[in-house]
Amino acid sequence: MPIYTYECEACGVRFDQRQKFSDSPLRECPECGGHVHRVPQPVGIVFKGSGWYVKDSRGTNNLAAPPKRDSNGTESKSDSKSGTTASASASSD
Repeated sequence: MPIYTYECEACGVRFDQRQKFSDSPLRECPECGGHVHRVPQPVGIVFKGSGWYVKDSRGTNNLAAPPKRDSNGTESKSDSKSGTTASASASSD
């Protein structure tokens, strides 16, 4: 059975309710008795099978990998924008 998230329009409280697909949506807040509505939730999708590649659904930035460190043991900054803005501001002076 799915778990639906509801939000009260009067008091703003959010709560989860486990319901069958055939059950009608809740109409009343358990806290204040105000009108509630379902809150849409994002759904994770994983494509499996031939023809799907891991690189197709992922960005280029891998947040799970630890940051690269230089020989000093500090995080290396490889932001090319900061170098161009510094040189542009130096040339305008």
